Amino acid sequence: MIKRASDLYFLAPHASNPGCPLLIFLPGMDETSKALLSLETKSLEAGFNVRCLVIPPDNTMTWEELTESTIALIQSELENLSQATAYLCGESLGGCLALKLIEHNPQLFKRLILVNSASSFHRVAWLNQTPHLFAWMPSLLYKLSPIVILWLTSAVIRIPLTRLRILWKAAQSAPKKTAQCRLSLLNEFRLNETQLQQFSHPVLLIASQADRLLPSVSEARLLSQIFPAAHVVILPHSGHTCLVESDVSLYEILQAERFID
Repeated sequence: MIKRASDLYFLAPHASNPGCPLLIFLPGMDETSKALLSLETKSLEAGFNVRCLVIPPDNTMTWEELTESTIALIQSELENLSQATAYLCGESLGGCLALKLIEHNPQLFKRLILVNSASSFHRVAWLNQTPHLFAWMPSLLYKLSPIVILWLTSAVIRIPLTRLRILWKAAQSAPKKTAQCRLSLLNEFRLNETQLQQFSHPVLLIASQADRLLPSVSEARLLSQIFPAAHVVILPHSGHTCLVESDVSLYEILQAERFID
């Protein structure tokens, strides 16, 4: 099969740990650079063999297509590593994709971790208009949009300058068409509660109290009522992009919650 530039692929941001369990990390909408993915998953290399999903900027797949393609990648990775199941972690838009994977192939996963899942996007009135706004936004104005994006998504005082530069570069990297497509996906996303209720494995729902973009805490509590074995962790001072904050370690959170099998 000929690989296209728009095809999904896995990035291994750290040295391979073949003896450790596989963890699939599904990032937010603009996170395609190795620098940012490495930063967000750095702590996890201590106990996991990490694979980060990359959705190239020119990929315009539907939820169904994204789900099918990601499942195929995961099945191939599990086979290569001779493992039966994986840990699944989704952040923001990646949280929505993680929920789709759980709906369609729950047997592939032993644990689910959601970090500020964007599954509430369609219920936030002003966000509903953003796909249409981006469609009509002049190119010059779009180039300035990362300023607003960083303010909405980041607790800036909690992020070192070097990390802010990486975030800024990521926010600038997505073409307008890509941003519009990803925002439309978020607007279309709906939970399938009946399917999700069948997932009986442990679920960890991490939510930032100071998230200015989404009502992450209330969404985590809503999701906790769907999954039979869910637990909510609230980060009281963190913003939406909590995984790049200097004092947030995802691995330490998993250890503290005894979430690692």
